[in-house]
Amino acid sequence: MAVMAGQVSVSLISLGGVVLGGVLSFLVQFATQRSAERAELRRQQTELSEARRAERFALLERFVEVGAEAERAAFSRPPHGWDDTSAWNLATQDVMNRLWVAERLIRIQFPLPVHEAARKYFLDLNRTVWEGLPDGESVRDYLEDNRLAFLDAARAVMGE
Repeated sequence: MAVMAGQVSVSLISLGGVVLGGVLSFLVQFATQRSAERAELRRQQTELSEARRAERFALLERFVEVGAEAERAAFSRPPHGWDDTSAWNLATQDVMNRLWVAERLIRIQFPLPVHEAARKYFLDLNRTVWEGLPDGESVRDYLEDNRLAFLDAARAVMGE
């Protein structure tokens, strides 16, 4: 009986070791899987963040580029008016339409403070292009404050 009791206890200890090993193996695999899932989620979030940043940067570049074209149109504004078929008017209509679209896209992609700054710059630029400025006022000086406010607001958001 003592031999049999010894064999049973060895068998139970052996079985306990197998069970313990299985439980530990399961826990390690579970922890590894969870860690891999978290790492994959972080990687996806990083990729999404980088894609959004690139998209925002491209939009800013577009807005600044078209804004520069519109400023050139303001500088080259005919002093004594134009008709609907003049080369300046046709080119400027195209530029201002593209700037309007870019400004609306800024509203979609950026926080409101950035859009508000872009909107103020757009309105000043639109007014300057189509209405001109009083004699003695500089286009560059008139647009400078709102242009810089827009760029500063965009830089603050892009620095996040």
